[in-house]
Amino acid sequence: MASPDFRAPTPEDLFDFPPLWQGAPYWLTKPVLLAVVGVVVVCAFAWAAFSRPKLVPRGVQNVGEYAYLFVRDQIARPYLGKDTDRWMPLLFSLFLLTLVWNLTAVVPVLQFPVTAYASFPWVLAAVVYLIKLYVAFTRHGFSRYLKGMMFPPGLPKPLAITLYAPLELVYFFVTAPFTHAVRLFANMFAGHTLLAFFSAVGFWFMIERPTLPGLTLGVLGVAMTIVMTAFEIFIQFLQAYLFTMLAALYIGSSLHPEH
Repeated sequence: MASPDFRAPTPEDLFDFPPLWQGAPYWLTKPVLLAVVGVVVVCAFAWAAFSRPKLVPRGVQNVGEYAYLFVRDQIARPYLGKDTDRWMPLLFSLFLLTLVWNLTAVVPVLQFPVTAYASFPWVLAAVVYLIKLYVAFTRHGFSRYLKGMMFPPGLPKPLAITLYAPLELVYFFVTAPFTHAVRLFANMFAGHTLLAFFSAVGFWFMIERPTLPGLTLGVLGVAMTIVMTAFEIFIQFLQAYLFTMLAALYIGSSLHPEH
């Protein structure tokens, strides 16, 4: 029989965090602390890599340059073209911060992805969206940009008015920022839930059911946790890549709407 003190974890245990100590402000929770730690880690990494660059990079500088080249060549340049270097500080910082916040899910003791807490993806997506609006409207003008977006050359006016223009407006003002945040949040939320499930199953059977069938299920649960952790690391990198790529795409569409 299971121990009378055993209590299965609930969704509140995974995502609803109390203040760090009794009497602390209600907002000072584990996700907030991890978010601040992530910012400090990114700043420290950038300082160590680029504050005193050597002609022949080594160590942290070598890793930093590889990461910078990856973001520049694989994410920024395809969407920003000649404007790539101007936007690299934003995109490189966004990629590193998102990646570090994702990776906190698999760091022992920390074991929670900051981006699985919906507020943080929403803030990042909102910043990107406001930049997109600012660039689009200051560079091309409010009415001119919207007119070019809703009525592209060659499209029949009746079709544009009845179908294309409304869809573009919904995409521009609603769908784009919403999916930008939700894609990151949902993937990190689901990944953290799966890891918690398999690890809970594995250790519960190994501790509470130390018989042959229980041990077998426990070992399988732990093995699945290890496999899912490796897969989750890949997903964390992929989601940082996709989030930054969409940011580059949105900014590029504001700079060059004709493309």
